[in-house]
Amino acid sequence: MRVFVIAGEASGDKLGAALMAGLRQLRPDVRFDGVGGPLMQAEGLVSRFPMDELSVMGLAEILPKYRALKARIRQMADAILQTQPDVLITIDSPDFCLRVARLVKAASDIRTVHYVAPTVWAWRPRRAQKMAHHIDHVLALFPFEPPLMQAAGMDCDFVGHPVVAEPVATDAEAAALGDGTVVLVLPGSRKGEVSRLADRFGEAVALIAAKVPDARFVIPTTGGVHDLVKERVAQWSVPVTVLPPGSTEKAAWFKRADVALAASGTVSLELAASRTPMVIAYDMAWLSRIIISRLLLVDTVTLVNLVSDTRVVPEFIGKNCVAGPIAEAVLDVLASPAAQLDEMAVTMERLGQGGEAPGLRAARAVLQRLEGASV
Repeated sequence: MRVFVIAGEASGDKLGAALMAGLRQLRPDVRFDGVGGPLMQAEGLVSRFPMDELSVMGLAEILPKYRALKARIRQMADAILQTQPDVLITIDSPDFCLRVARLVKAASDIRTVHYVAPTVWAWRPRRAQKMAHHIDHVLALFPFEPPLMQAAGMDCDFVGHPVVAEPVATDAEAAALGDGTVVLVLPGSRKGEVSRLADRFGEAVALIAAKVPDARFVIPTTGGVHDLVKERVAQWSVPVTVLPPGSTEKAAWFKRADVALAASGTVSLELAASRTPMVIAYDMAWLSRIIISRLLLVDTVTLVNLVSDTRVVPEFIGKNCVAGPIAEAVLDVLASPAAQLDEMAVTMERLGQGGEAPGLRAARAVLQRLEGASV
C-alpha cells in the first residue's frame, strides 16, 4: 500500500506521525512518500523537501515566498500523479495542501483525504463546499464536525483530538512544586499575540495579586516568544516565573495551577486535560477584529465551551479584553471551580479520552473508507 502524505507545520507533523504509526500497525506493508517534519521522518518518511519551507503564516510572510510555494504545489501534484499512490493524505495547512489536492483531483481519481476539518462552524462555511470538489474524506478533530462535512458532500469521521494522547503530570509531580495559589498565565504562542495581550494580562495579574497575596504567577513559553515574554513581564508590577521553552516542569505546572488566564486557542484543551480551570482573553489587530466579528457564526471561541456545549468558561474577546473584568473572572473561577471541572471532564470524554489513540483511529478510518471493509 502506498500513501502520499503532506504536512506543512509542526502540529501537522505531530498528527502525521501518529497517523503513520497507526497505518503501519494496521498495514505493515505500507510505504510512505511526501513531505513532513522530524516526527514523520522518524516514522519512515523521506521528505521530498524540508517541511519548514511551508511553515509560513500571514500575508507579509507569504508574499515574498509566493512563487516558491506555487512551484512546490506544482511539484507535489506532479509527484503524486507520477507515483499514483493509493491515497493522498494532506494534513492541515489548507492554503498549500488543498491547492495540491485540487490539481491532483483535476487530473486523476486518486482518493484524497484531508486531516483536520476547516472551522466552518465558526466562520466562512462555504469552505466546505469548495473542499468537496477535490477532497473525498475528512478526518475531524471535533465530534460536531462530521455532519457539516457530510452535508457538503464529503465522507467524514471524527477520529479524536490529539490532546487526549498527550501525557499529563501526576498529582505527585504537581505537589512537588509547593504550596500556595498558582495562577498560570498564557499570553499566546505568537509574537503578535504576546505584544497585544502582555500589558492587559499584566494589569490583570496585578489586580489578582492584590486580592490573593500568596499567589504565584507562572508563564510557560515557546521558543518563538520566550525573549519577548521576558522583556514584557519585566515591566509588570508583580514577580512572575517564566519557564524556558521545553521546560520539563511545564506539564507539572499545568497540573498544579489553581486557575489559568490564557489566550484563546487549543491551549484551553491542554488546560482541560490537566483539569485546570481557566479564563480566556484575546484581542487582535483592529481591522481583523472588525472583519472577524462580522463573519463569526458562534457566540464563543473557547473550545471547551464548544465541545461541552456550555458557556462555563468566561471569555473576554476583542473590545471586551479589559484587565478589570478579566481579573474579576479569574477570582470568581478561583473561588468556584466546580462547574468548569465537570465540563472539562465532559470535554475530554467527547474528544476521545479513554478510547483508541487518535492516530490509530485516524488510520483505521482511512483504511475502512479506502478498502470498504473493517480493519
